[in-house]
Amino acid sequence: MNDATPEPEPAGAVAPQDAHEPVAPAPLGVQREDTGHAGVDAHLARLAEVDHLPADGHLEVYEDVHRGLRAELTSLDAHPTPRPYENRS
Repeated sequence: MNDATPEPEPAGAVAPQDAHEPVAPAPLGVQREDTGHAGVDAHLARLAEVDHLPADGHLEVYEDVHRGLRAELTSLDAHPTPRPYENRS
């Protein structure tokens, strides 16, 4: 090894000036199956939006989906309020 001749960079190496360049968003390719519950499926479908967003935009979508899914679960625990004259105990 000689100081006058630089060593070749390994294949696929990133040049130092390119190390901080943002990379274009790319789909993760995760397959989603429908649950059969329309409300849940609608919220889960929103997760596909992050495939087209930079990483700093993912958090907002994830938090929104999480809130929606929590609301769906909470609604399963809610007891329907009887209307007048329906309470025939």
